[in-house]
Amino acid sequence: MQKENQKPTHRDVVPSVINFLSDELFEGDYKEQPLYLQEIFELLMHTEFGDDINLRQKILSCLRTSRNLAETLSPFSEKQIYKACSSNRKLSQ
Repeated sequence: MQKENQKPTHRDVVPSVINFLSDELFEGDYKEQPLYLQEIFELLMHTEFGDDINLRQKILSCLRTSRNLAETLSPFSEKQIYKACSSNRKLSQ
């Protein structure tokens, strides 16, 4: 209960990001995610729901974030990323 009531600090951010990336690596090829999102969003844009400026802005933001993550991690192999996440995950626990 004490841990739940503590406010997170800036030092809590990196372990959380590492855990996120580690979990994502098990969900499929993260490098392909921007293409998957783009395909989904392009299909959605041709519907009545896609004709909404706020939705389109959110879609573009999601695509940008996904592309940035893929670009940031692209120089590294999946094995390197997995190894880094695994070793850092152990340190954060």
